[in-house]
Amino acid sequence: MTRREMMLASLIAVPAAGNRIRLGGPVFQKPEDPRELAREHRKLGYSAGYCPAAKPGDTALLRAIEAGFQAENVTLAEVGVWVNLLEADPAQRRINLQKVTYGLAVADETGTRCCVDIVGSYNPKYWDGPDPRNVTRECFDAAVENARSIIDAVKPKRAKFSYEMMGWTVPDSPDSYLKLIRAIDRPAFGVHIDVCNIISSPDRFYNNAGVIRECFQKLGKWILSCHAKDLEWVKEMNLHFVEVVPGRGKLDYKAYLGALAALPHEAPLMLEHLKTAGEYAEGAAYIKKTGAEAGLSFV
Repeated sequence: MTRREMMLASLIAVPAAGNRIRLGGPVFQKPEDPRELAREHRKLGYSAGYCPAAKPGDTALLRAIEAGFQAENVTLAEVGVWVNLLEADPAQRRINLQKVTYGLAVADETGTRCCVDIVGSYNPKYWDGPDPRNVTRECFDAAVENARSIIDAVKPKRAKFSYEMMGWTVPDSPDSYLKLIRAIDRPAFGVHIDVCNIISSPDRFYNNAGVIRECFQKLGKWILSCHAKDLEWVKEMNLHFVEVVPGRGKLDYKAYLGALAALPHEAPLMLEHLKTAGEYAEGAAYIKKTGAEAGLSFV
């Protein structure tokens, strides 16, 4: 076996089971009472959830959300604030920055693990679209400045801020994420894992177990929350990967779940981007079946 083959084998190997895994996702029945909402998660077999909408300073609601989800043993995984932090218009960029700052404050007040956004895009038409400046030092420096600004404004005691991994801007790889962590230099900055988002080549697609293991080996101690979906390669003249229900694509969930279970702490795995309740149920069932076959368990 060559040195490269030995390295790949070590990356692909599934670690021994450790933590029980918390799986979560959206719910379609959304009662206003936070504890009832947490119970809806449990009915779907979820032990993690996305934080319900709330505003910082709404003390009664924020306390009710934290208490209600704790009572049902449902971990609040993340507050997602999906706005463009690289918006060209300065006034709108300030508004977007404030929205994410509020999101981190809500996460901290409810005990949610993280507030997450993407770095953003310089694309003039699409807030999450490709642009040549997205892969420049200008973008990296803006990502650092924005993260510091958000964290320093809130000074969170429990929650952390993170950027979702993307294929067309930073962080687009484990090494890219490590550079961000070092540059931002704030204990309240952590890692959000979305493996599918950085599958951007045939090598990464076919060797995605290695990509998964590299992410967890290099970023493990900072990982806060993860997204669950799958990828299918659609035949065209150029590369075209599409998101599909877990189990319908080629993502190595045995490696993904094994890496999650081996972390020294819990990091919820959150289903996203599916169309119907039936698709979410199908995805959850596949993930739990795959975990059980690997000797892993769920909360």
